Amino acid sequence: MGRPVEHKLTVALAGNPNVGKSTLFNALTGLRQHTGNWPGKTVGVAQGQLDYRDTRFTLVDLPGTYSLKGTSPDEQLAGDYLQENQADCTVVVCDGSCLERSLILALEILMRCPKTVICVNLMDEAMRHGISVCPHKLSNLLEAPVVFTSAGKGEGIPALLEKIRETALQMPKLSLPCWDDPISAAEKIAGECICQNPDCDQSFRRSVDKLLVSRRVGVPFLFLVLLGIVWLTVWGANYPGLLLQSLADYGYGLLSGWATVLPGWLGGLLVDGVYAVCARVICVMLPPMAIFFPLFTALEDIGYLPRMAFLLDPVFARCGGCGKQALTLCMGLGCNAVGVMGCRIIQSPRERLNAILTNAMVPCNGRFPTLILLGSLFFTGSGSALVVAFCVALGVVGAMAVSFLLSKTLSKGEASTFCMEMPPFRRPRLGQILVRSVLDRTVFVAGRALLVAAPAGAVLWALSNTGLLKLVADFLNPVGLFLGMNGVILLAFLFCLPANELLLPVILLSITQAQSLQAVTGVGYALLGSFFTWQMALCTMVFTLFHWPCGTTLMTVYRETHSIKNTAAAFILPTAAGMLLCTLLNFFL
Repeated sequence: MGRPVEHKLTVALAGNPNVGKSTLFNALTGLRQHTGNWPGKTVGVAQGQLDYRDTRFTLVDLPGTYSLKGTSPDEQLAGDYLQENQADCTVVVCDGSCLERSLILALEILMRCPKTVICVNLMDEAMRHGISVCPHKLSNLLEAPVVFTSAGKGEGIPALLEKIRETALQMPKLSLPCWDDPISAAEKIAGECICQNPDCDQSFRRSVDKLLVSRRVGVPFLFLVLLGIVWLTVWGANYPGLLLQSLADYGYGLLSGWATVLPGWLGGLLVDGVYAVCARVICVMLPPMAIFFPLFTALEDIGYLPRMAFLLDPVFARCGGCGKQALTLCMGLGCNAVGVMGCRIIQSPRERLNAILTNAMVPCNGRFPTLILLGSLFFTGSGSALVVAFCVALGVVGAMAVSFLLSKTLSKGEASTFCMEMPPFRRPRLGQILVRSVLDRTVFVAGRALLVAAPAGAVLWALSNTGLLKLVADFLNPVGLFLGMNGVILLAFLFCLPANELLLPVILLSITQAQSLQAVTGVGYALLGSFFTWQMALCTMVFTLFHWPCGTTLMTVYRETHSIKNTAAAFILPTAAGMLLCTLLNFFL
């Protein structure tokens, strides 16, 4: 039997972006929350509970902010919560390797929240850089308790919990400290508390960093990194896909035998419809995701994505956007719905809306399998990776082009300034990268796809067995041919509204006129032996890039903008771009 709970306290975690706040939240509560090494990752409020001694803490992980009077939605949310003093105790998480910057927000909070604990995190990083901080002097100057932690290693957590409990249960201060100029005060306090080891030379690290953010070296390196990720994804997805298909075929044989006890129509619906479509979706989309997500998560973890945003900011600024839009597009490579939510980190309402409306123009994980498969089949050898990489680049260019048109027409306005923290490079945490990329991304997205694929498989089986699938495809054929495709492919895109992962299963089912996807002997054989030409494959890849977002993304757009008009614009803009490009390709090819 555990101790009875005598106290229930609410604790707010506040701090700048990228100070390890979410990592500390996970270490305290044990909840699975993704922690990316780049600013603005936490765009909502996460809560978790833990019991310590006779106290039950409810921890609130506030979005990262640099000031209590921020301009972006996530900063405003954090500022309002702190200024209303809703928590029993506020923990200000600071970066021990860059204490002066973190102290500015800490001083603002200390002047408003009577029960505050200063948590100096990332002390392992600080020691690696030759930085030492005097805790007693810092505590005296701030007039608040100070605890040192390294949340990633679990160091300092018990001491922090004890200090939180002690501070929350004590009587509040009668008077709060006051600093007329928090910026100057932070500089002075940091200067008195910090010692730099002269033997720890950081010149090499700074030189490498300067090269990676320079136009001459950084831009080519950026494209090489992205091309390498795409090539590894394309090359590495082949063999796991074949293995999964063999397992799916074996499972189909077992289920077909067990389904003989069911009525014929019910067995066909469950096995030939639901199971066959779900198995095909997993076989096609799981291998690329299992490779792409760990690689992308590694870039987050080491801190490369902010540098990419810095490099791309001048280009996006000319298109009416800012460098933070590059981060939201990178999030869209995993899931466009997540990318749309990530647009909260953009301060300007005009630029934020442009980023939301154009995020679906970069291929998400549901569209990558189609691009990879068609690229591998019709552009063999190393050319397939180049074609897929070109598609990703084309999606980014398309997003910038549409943003430029919007900024000059429907959403005119003054460009905002671009301010983003450049975190130091950190050693990748391989275990955490694998766990988070597999659990938080691959498994989560695959589960979402299966929830949509199961009912869609039943509908596909019914349409195929009644002959309606062919009738609808024939009806759409003139429009499809005008766009460089045909009715079968256009019908498949219509079925992709619930989830983009359904494109290939519908095409395979239609072109083979089979009653089940399991009757298709092989993906490559079915496509190569059908009406597909390389011109049609190219138009299909382009329309895969530019067409309406999936239902989940459209619902997310509505939740973020609270506007049916903006949601309709998110549907129409990429579709219009795709139809225009496909028509031009069909005309010139």
